[in-house]
Amino acid sequence: MLRAASRNTAGRSAASVARKVAVPALVQRRGFMSSLDDYGSNLFKGKVADTYLAKQGLPAGLMDDPKWTSKPATADKVAAAIMEWAGDRGASVYTHWFQPTGSAGVRLGMTGQVHNTFFAFGADGKPEFEFKGKTLLKGETDGSSFPNGGIRATHCAGGYTVLDPTSPIFLRGDTVYVPSVLVSFYGDALDEKTPLLRSMNALSKEAARLCKNLGYEIGGAFPNIGLEQEYFLIPRSAFYKRLDLQMTGRTIMGKDAPRGQEMSDHYMAPPNQIAFECIKEIQHECFLMGIPMKTRHREVAPNQYECAPLFGLATTQIDQNIMFMQICEEVTARHGLAVLNHEKPFQNVNGSGKHNNFSIATDTGVNLLNVDQLAKAAGSPLPFIAIMASIVSAVDKHGDLMRMAIASPGNDFRLGACEAPPAIVSTYLGDSLSKYLEEFKKTKVVQPYTAEGKTIDLGVPAIAPFTVPAEDRNRTSPFPYGGHRFEFRAVGSSQNVSMVNTVLCSIFADAFSNFSDQLEKGAKPADVAATLLDSHWRAIFNGNGYAQEWPIEAGKRGLWRIDSGVEAMSRLSAPKNIELFEKMKVLSKKECVARTTVMYNHYVGTVEMEAKCMVDMIKQHIIPSCKAADMAVHELEGGVASVQAGLHAIHTAADEEAKAKAARVLRLETMMDVRKLCDKAEEDVPADLWTIATYKDLLFLDATNGAEIVDYE
Repeated sequence: MLRAASRNTAGRSAASVARKVAVPALVQRRGFMSSLDDYGSNLFKGKVADTYLAKQGLPAGLMDDPKWTSKPATADKVAAAIMEWAGDRGASVYTHWFQPTGSAGVRLGMTGQVHNTFFAFGADGKPEFEFKGKTLLKGETDGSSFPNGGIRATHCAGGYTVLDPTSPIFLRGDTVYVPSVLVSFYGDALDEKTPLLRSMNALSKEAARLCKNLGYEIGGAFPNIGLEQEYFLIPRSAFYKRLDLQMTGRTIMGKDAPRGQEMSDHYMAPPNQIAFECIKEIQHECFLMGIPMKTRHREVAPNQYECAPLFGLATTQIDQNIMFMQICEEVTARHGLAVLNHEKPFQNVNGSGKHNNFSIATDTGVNLLNVDQLAKAAGSPLPFIAIMASIVSAVDKHGDLMRMAIASPGNDFRLGACEAPPAIVSTYLGDSLSKYLEEFKKTKVVQPYTAEGKTIDLGVPAIAPFTVPAEDRNRTSPFPYGGHRFEFRAVGSSQNVSMVNTVLCSIFADAFSNFSDQLEKGAKPADVAATLLDSHWRAIFNGNGYAQEWPIEAGKRGLWRIDSGVEAMSRLSAPKNIELFEKMKVLSKKECVARTTVMYNHYVGTVEMEAKCMVDMIKQHIIPSCKAADMAVHELEGGVASVQAGLHAIHTAADEEAKAKAARVLRLETMMDVRKLCDKAEEDVPADLWTIATYKDLLFLDATNGAEIVDYE
């Protein structure tokens, strides 16, 4: 029997009470997993795939080797195995699942998909199940309406979806999802994944080349990433009372609640029980789909949470992160909640990021950023020094591209505050590693590196002394080294991180290539590494990135500092960066220019929606509330006029870049001024006349913890 708890609901409207949706018994009673055997049961990989592949006479582990896609007979058998697996799981539909450009923060799930049934019509006119290899490997769709930046003409509508064998096929509901790329008739990338795959190929090739030149043979290397996803969970009833949240994902107005995050009492506190049941169901769905969502905890801001998976191949992790975000949107609705993935949903409380932890693994499983592993495998500490010198040089030379990669519209409000690293691009190596590399560049003598650690004794007999790592964490650096990985901390929470990792793979591949070029001309490895470190040492900063002195110091060093997201977007098509991408065969000049345009248009569209929401909310809510309270409204009416004038300036600007610059002025200057008028009105209007959900309504589930819990018997 399902029974809603009655306490604390007297006098509240039906809309304000959370929906009474039955949570699956497994999630409600036992947590998000019942058996480890359930993990990945909806993922066509490992034992699950091998069982069905064997029935087709195919070997175990076939799906881990992309070569099967080049053999038509094998592809037919794989397709038959997938169809049988789907049938056993109750699925009868498939889709080529791709990532169109310009969808982050706007499109549900950020993906494109057309669903087709697993059947064809026989000669007798009756349907019969059919799924052939050629159908699995490639699809064709109408690509006319996806953002393309002018890379294809309106009358050239063909879009081709091609299976990506580096990311597993999975199932959800009645549908099999086939991770794919999307390209035009001419082979131009119309998606986020194609450039990523190209950059991964470049990284593999150049890492193997560099290692070989250093006396360490590997077959290739690939990027492993781990994505820490931050998000907010808010009452859905309040969400429905905010046009701005529904349309744009952030509050464009709203005065501070009497309580915020002053006491840091939300950080890693016990989870709110309403949110907790929702998160368990999210984890349950992820568990079945083979998404290793290992960590969950509360974050600093009220109603803010974080989930993080284990490390994995970049393409797979990005696909799984995108699906995780979609699952969050759908599951929260069933629990009377709404998820906000925006970088800055609320003013004056911390926003959300998506930390992109990055490492490079060889085909034999050696982590090239793990000094002990690499030194043991290579028989020398020199490859680690060469790789670190190359990465430092890449950060220094291409900090503009790194800044471009995180230029999501939401990061306009987050970067540079005390919740996210500054827009100055540098890397933190820690005092111990920096001292080691500094000694090397002075002497060019290769010595083993031993990470210094220390033992802490608390003086409590019951607690034995314990060791801690050599370095503390530096959360103020945009790109700190964490012992076995680099962490790109400035990435926005709403982003598809394909471009982020495309940039990292490309700039590192280029740095490895440049190192190899010099070795192949006869230079000594120690000389090359020492010169790189000496030339690019300025990119290493181990101090406080939030300190007021750092921007001054960074300016003296000549580091990349691009405060404006719009200005950062322009760097994608800068001549030096086009040259880089073309050299690495990642993006053509045409593709770089087109993607720059897509970024401009995405920014402009985001600001237009926000501005229109502000106008509507002022006209339909704030002015009527003020009039009901006998308050003057002429300043608010003037504010509406100024926002509308800003929209007109965007529409009449000369080109996409000019439109984006005008949008930035409207958003960060005009609308911020108008917001002050709106927030002052909220402060003065009696609460019973205010019709917009307030920050107090949105941010404090804890204040009513249990009031809307559903009892299950």
